[in-house]
Amino acid sequence: MDRFKPYRDQLDALDTAGRKRRLLIPAGKDFSSNDYLGLSRSPYLKEVAQAAIAGGMPHGSGGSRLLGGNHPEHEALEAFAASHYGAEASLFFGSGFAANTALFATLPQTGDLVLYDALVHASVHDGMKLGRAAFRAFPHNDCDAVEQEIRTWRESGGTGTVWIAVESLYSMDGDRAPLSDLAQIADAHDAMLVIDEAHAVGVFGEGGTGLAGDIGRQENAILLRTCGKALGGEGGILTMPKILREFFINRARPFIFSTAPSPLTAHLAQQAIAHVAANPALQTGLAEHSALARSCFDGLSLGDDQDSQIFPVILGEDRVAVSVAAMLQEQGYDVRAIRPPTVPAGSARLRISLTLNVTPEDIRNLAAALHEALAMAKAA
Repeated sequence: MDRFKPYRDQLDALDTAGRKRRLLIPAGKDFSSNDYLGLSRSPYLKEVAQAAIAGGMPHGSGGSRLLGGNHPEHEALEAFAASHYGAEASLFFGSGFAANTALFATLPQTGDLVLYDALVHASVHDGMKLGRAAFRAFPHNDCDAVEQEIRTWRESGGTGTVWIAVESLYSMDGDRAPLSDLAQIADAHDAMLVIDEAHAVGVFGEGGTGLAGDIGRQENAILLRTCGKALGGEGGILTMPKILREFFINRARPFIFSTAPSPLTAHLAQQAIAHVAANPALQTGLAEHSALARSCFDGLSLGDDQDSQIFPVILGEDRVAVSVAAMLQEQGYDVRAIRPPTVPAGSARLRISLTLNVTPEDIRNLAAALHEALAMAKAA
């Protein structure tokens, strides 16, 4: 008996369809990471880490936050983040995925309804499956559909709280959510608005606070800001009303039963947030990179681009996307193919992300190589 045959068959099917995932060590010019501001390699943050360790800061927490793992650095980060982002309170998790999963598994209650954008992150889906509330998707960025879903649910007898789940900047399409319109809908229907700022924090907003602006200060808003992308480290911070922070501490299983993040990680996250706020040239430099890329990529199918640092080059067929990515990798550009189920069927793409790890010359050279690779793929 081949007990592993079901797994082998599934992997073979993925390989045949051009969808089998493989782990690759990054090589070449960085056009694939989410290290938008280049802070994962920051000499400043390296010095901060070295000084903290030299000063005796532990590199591990030793336990969950409720069982000996709570550290002054966790508390300091959360107080700083709440103040910086204009919220009553915040809570730090080991990753944005863990934070999102905990949120949707814990806060929406029996009798509530979660309405989520069709392109929202996988962590939201996993959280909803663990939670108690009903959930429904709405078409991407369709505010009319959100309002209609709420009305239909109320008319059918729904009496609980409605939770609207979106991302401020979508990681695979590079487009923005209509946050102002969604906030108005949430206010009108006494709903909660959950905004994932993972790909906007550090990149947009005054001091790198993201795209939500004053919406994030509202009582009916919960925001996630990850520390592992533009902020260059790891972890995720939820900002929210104090009462919900207390509820998380008492009811969120991913928080209660996980070893706390390293105090050093929390310290570096706080320093990174402050560093971005004090150095607006980082945001300006990335915006200039994005503008240059937009002009160099002229004529390509880039989806619904809205001046972000993420450029989806839509190619459609899985194998075409893999082939073009391989051609670019051979020329020294770290560009990856993204295929279903990460993106909808028929929308396989190259996801090109702009970071401060590359130069304007690198961007121009990539654009030339990309146009050449696409021409070769069409001729094949």
